Order: sequence, then C-alpha cells, then structure tokens
Amino acid sequence: MTFSIVARCEKTGMFGMAVSSSSPAVAARCAFARAGVGAFSSQNITDPSLGVLGLDLMQKGKSAQEALNDIISSADHIEYRQLATIDNNGDTACFSGENTLGINATFNDKNVACAGNLLSGIHIPEIMTKAFKASSGYIADRLLIAMQAAVSAGGEEGPIHSAGMLIVDKVSWPIANLRVDWHEDADPIGELEKLWRLYEPQLEAYVTRALDPRVAPSYGVPGDE
Repeated sequence: MTFSIVARCEKTGMFGMAVSSSSPAVAARCAFARAGVGAFSSQNITDPSLGVLGLDLMQKGKSAQEALNDIISSADHIEYRQLATIDNNGDTACFSGENTLGINATFNDKNVACAGNLLSGIHIPEIMTKAFKASSGYIADRLLIAMQAAVSAGGEEGPIHSAGMLIVDKVSWPIANLRVDWHEDADPIGELEKLWRLYEPQLEAYVTRALDPRVAPSYGVPGDE
C-alpha cells in the first residue's frame, strides 16, 4: 500500500524522505529522519519503532547496512516489515520481509533508496531511484520528482490517498515536515507539491525564528509584528 524514498543531498548533507499510500496519514507512521544521521522508512505492516531504532543505531556509528542487519536479527515479526535506510555517508540498505504485501520491490544506490509494496510493477522503486539521481536542485524538489515518476510509471496497484515529506538539515528538528493525510481525489502527491511551493519561500525564516527571532522577517499575520 506504500512507496517511499530516502535520500541524501551530496552538496548540502541534507536528508529527506517522502512517502505515499492508500492508507490515511502514512507519513505519521513511516517517515523518519535525523540531521547528521540519516533517514529511514518503516512500512508495509508498519512498526514505527523500527524507524527510531534505525536512526539511533546509525547515530551510534552503525552504517545503514549494519543498522538494518541489527534490526533484521532482533526485531519481532520482521517478516512483515519493509525497510529502507540511508546513513551519513550516503550508503543505503533495504529489506523486504517474506510477508511483504503484493508486488513489492526495493532499489538502492549511493545517496538514495526506494521501496514499495502492492505496486503496479516491480520496476517502480528503480524508476524512482533513477529519477532522483538524474535530478538536481533542492532535495525536496528532487524527492517530489521521484514520487511523481513513480505515479507516472503506475505507482500502487490502487489509488493513493496520503503523502508526506520530511527534510532535515543542521538543526535538531525537521526544517520541513509536510503532510497530506487524506486526499479523496487520489492526488496527494500533487497536493504535497502545492504545499511545498507554499512553504518553501518561508522555510529559512522559520529556522531563523527558532534560532534568533530578533532578526526573523515578519509575514504580516495577526500578532506578528
């Protein structure tokens, strides 16, 4: 019911993760990223704790593959999980348990990994990976290009209704955490892109407001003087 991408920008060191599904609020359960550490997708029959565990392991010095190996060897019900991760060196790793739903596949390369289940075809993660690798610019734009490439190539077997995107940089919180938790007309990725276009011009200002509100710009909202 889900396809996702985890990625690292070689130029900036930013991490990003994007995900879409037929289920509501998919990003609330499946999207994990930590500045200076990596990104993690925990999906299929989802256990969100694996995303947190994967990032904790990488923060302690494990590579993406080492962290994933630890989880595979120790987590309960791992045969139901589908996981993709990337570490601070841009190395990636993926796993699909034997009970992953429907047509499922993963594909990973340096700085990007993609995974999906209940897909229209096993080619979807590879297409996403190649679309990201062929793109340039801000990591959020590149993630959206990969997600749209998945949709154009057939995406999930059925309609998708939710999507989300998580971006982390130098601070301890996500600099972008955008979600479309339900879209009845089955274009949540298109709606996510609209949300990004709205948020992008204000992103740096929100970071500045947190770090030093004395120099943050005003946007003219009530009470914002």
